[in-house]
Amino acid sequence: MKIAFFGVGNMGGPMAINLVKAGHVVTAYDLSAELLKLVAGDGVQTGASPAATVAEAEVVISMLPSAAAVTGLYQGEQGILAQIPATALIIDCSTIDADTAKAVAADAAARGRVMIDAPVSGGVGGARAGTLTFICGGPADAVARARPVLEAMGKKVFRAGDSGAGQTAKLCNNMLLAIQMIGTCEALQLGADNGLDPKVLSEIMLASSGRNWSLEVYNPWPGVMDGVPSSNDYQGGFAVDLMNKDLGLAMDNALRAGTRTPLGALARNLYGLHGGQGAGRLDFASILRLIAGQSA
Repeated sequence: MKIAFFGVGNMGGPMAINLVKAGHVVTAYDLSAELLKLVAGDGVQTGASPAATVAEAEVVISMLPSAAAVTGLYQGEQGILAQIPATALIIDCSTIDADTAKAVAADAAARGRVMIDAPVSGGVGGARAGTLTFICGGPADAVARARPVLEAMGKKVFRAGDSGAGQTAKLCNNMLLAIQMIGTCEALQLGADNGLDPKVLSEIMLASSGRNWSLEVYNPWPGVMDGVPSSNDYQGGFAVDLMNKDLGLAMDNALRAGTRTPLGALARNLYGLHGGQGAGRLDFASILRLIAGQSA
């Protein structure tokens, strides 16, 4: 298929490359020429402009850092909704607020286009390995239509509900992930402060009731696990700034819904403090440094 891809950063770049590996023709556009050069070496073509990128697209995918970037791409002064072929399927994989996702999808529908929200879970490692989970919101037939494309980039595809539901489910997941990571760091630090080997303690908790994703797949203690950001000075991965964005969205949603989220609010405060101390670009597992009383 001919696929237009917008946003080829830490997540979007590997996703676009996996689409090429699956046999699709991918044309990408990004504000960073450097990022475009990186993916061009793996067969991703470069669009001259947003409008040119979507001119012959059968599928349009966006992986952008904010709601403002999404609305700017699709609805701004040079928004591409009008340029996208009416038969193309639009898939926004960005993590944004549900209201924006609903509004852009409604605008697309008013123009005769079909759009779904499909934020992802699995991190940079999952993007590279093609093992992402896609959490979709939109018409059931549109999600079914998107499935073959999404499965070229991930292992699991869920439909959470109508437009915006994918974003809500993603925010619930990331709020839990933040809480889980902080708890994991606290437990490992408590053990280390009492003379335990963090690697041995991790093995014990993995075989016990404390087992969780952060401990098993993304261990935050440096040197315990290979191939994760904690063993690379917390470089790469899912940035603290992005976790703060998602936690902010989750707290806004909780306020509107009247949901009590005391641990979510505490996680938001702790990650906000961590980011404010200069850790914004580090992986979110670096919250261990805040727990340990270390500088970012």
